Amino acid sequence: MSEIYRLAQQEDAERLQYVTYEAYETIRQLGLQWPAAQADVALIQENIKNNDCYVLEVDGAIQATVSHLKNRALDFITDLPFVMWFAVDPTAQGKGYGRKLLNWVEQAIIRDQVVAPAVTLATAEKHPYLLSMYERWGYERIHAFDHGTGDGTMHLLRKVVNPELFDTYIREKNEAGTAKRN
Repeated sequence: MSEIYRLAQQEDAERLQYVTYEAYETIRQLGLQWPAAQADVALIQENIKNNDCYVLEVDGAIQATVSHLKNRALDFITDLPFVMWFAVDPTAQGKGYGRKLLNWVEQAIIRDQVVAPAVTLATAEKHPYLLSMYERWGYERIHAFDHGTGDGTMHLLRKVVNPELFDTYIREKNEAGTAKRN
């Protein structure tokens, strides 16, 4: 069995649209207003163009995907890297492909290339298993919010990928907060 971790290309858009749409069935059933849940090929192509969209290809077929947000659209909530649009082909779920891809992105991309202390993602409280799954995978809740879109409470979660760098990050944040108050 061959496993290849790589950036998605535009020619992957149709397969990624299928994987994402099928994986987000529960999201649509819950009525969550997540763009990935309704993504057509054009929106997938836009995601590939505007973000770092990674895939895990197993024996020549894409089985999982996750994107690293390239712009700083979430600066209002976190200054740490943010991953989104995490999806696994439902026919391959339970084989560990999603977790393998997310671990690879956390380590090889966020820790080693971006050189960040931690990574963040968000999920809905009303989803039946995502919040607990991410917590089992080492993420911790750091902020709860409601955008007023009908999605209810969303949780921003963080996973430390470089403990030494994270200690420095927290110390600097605390010092900056003290300086602002003085």
